[in-house]
Amino acid sequence: MSHSHSRRRHWLRFAALAPLAFSGLALAQQAWPSKPISLVVPFAAGGTTDVLARALADRLSQSLGQPMVVESRPGAGATIGADFVAKARPDGYTLLMGAVHHTIAPSVYKRLPYDFSKDLVPVSTVAMVPNVLVVNASTPAKNVSELLALLKAAPGKHSFGSNGNGTAQHLIGTQFQNSTGTQVIHVPYKGSGPLSSDLLGGQILMSFDTVTPVLPHIKAGKLRALAVTTGKRSGALPDVPTLDEAGLKGFDIGTWFGVLAPAGTPTEIVARLNAEMVKVIQSPEFRARMAEIGAEPIGDSSAEMARRIAGETEKFGKLVKEAKVVIE
Repeated sequence: MSHSHSRRRHWLRFAALAPLAFSGLALAQQAWPSKPISLVVPFAAGGTTDVLARALADRLSQSLGQPMVVESRPGAGATIGADFVAKARPDGYTLLMGAVHHTIAPSVYKRLPYDFSKDLVPVSTVAMVPNVLVVNASTPAKNVSELLALLKAAPGKHSFGSNGNGTAQHLIGTQFQNSTGTQVIHVPYKGSGPLSSDLLGGQILMSFDTVTPVLPHIKAGKLRALAVTTGKRSGALPDVPTLDEAGLKGFDIGTWFGVLAPAGTPTEIVARLNAEMVKVIQSPEFRARMAEIGAEPIGDSSAEMARRIAGETEKFGKLVKEAKVVIE
C-alpha cells in the first residue's frame, strides 16, 4: 500500500508541476527575441542579397525590439551560408537570406552537405529582382545583336562573370550561350562586389547580375545595359528591352530573395517572423527603398514561399539538365 501511495503522490506532484512547466515554455517562446538575431547573407557584401538583407534588418530590428545583425558567409554558390544556417540551433536567432540560387544548387552540385527543402523552413519571400545583361561602357556593342557579332567573331576569347558556380547568373549565362551558339568563358566570383569591380575594370566583358548592384554604374554611364532576362521589362530600366524582345524567344529568368530558418524552429516564432516581415515589406518606406534598387517587394506566407521553392527547384532542375551545367 505504501508503494502505491508513494506512486500516487509522485503523479499528483507531476500533475501540479506540469502546468507550471508548460507555462514556463510558453513564456520562453513569448520572450523571443531576447537577444540579437543573425541574418546570414551567403554572398560577399555589396550585392543584392546584402542590400536587401540590410534594408529588411534595419526595419525588423525596430519592430522586434532586438538588433538584427547581417552576417556575410560567402562562397560555393551561396551553399556555405545555407549549410551554416541549416545546421544552426532552431531557436529563431540564426536566419538565412536565401535566394533563387538555392533552388538551382541541388541540380548542379553532386553532393550538398544539407537538404534545402528539408533542413530549412521558409519564412517569407522578400522581393523579386530582374537580372540584366550589362557590358563595360567602353565595349563597342550597343545592343544584343552587336554583342553577338562580337562574341561570334572571337569564340572563347571573351568572358562573363557570375556570383558563383550554380547561381542564377551562371545558369543565365549558360542558357544565353546555348540559345545563341556563342562560346564565352565563365568566371565565378563570391558576390556582386568583386564581380562589379572586374567588370568596371575591363577584366571581364559582361555579366548577368541582378539590377540592384549595377544600377548606379548604368546611371553613371560606366556600364551599358543591353537587355533584362525576365519576361517583362524592369521598372528601374524601362527603356532596356527583354532578351525575348532582343530575339531570344521565351527567355524568362529572374532572381527572388527570401528569409528561411533552420528546420525545427518553433512554428510560433516562424509565424511571428512572417507577420513582422510582411508588415515591413508592405510599408511605404520599404516599398520606396525597393523601387530605388529595382526590386519588386513580395511578402508572402511561409506556405506560399514553400510552393515557390518547390516549383523553382523543379523548373531549374530541367533547365540545368538542358543547359548541361556542370560543377567541377
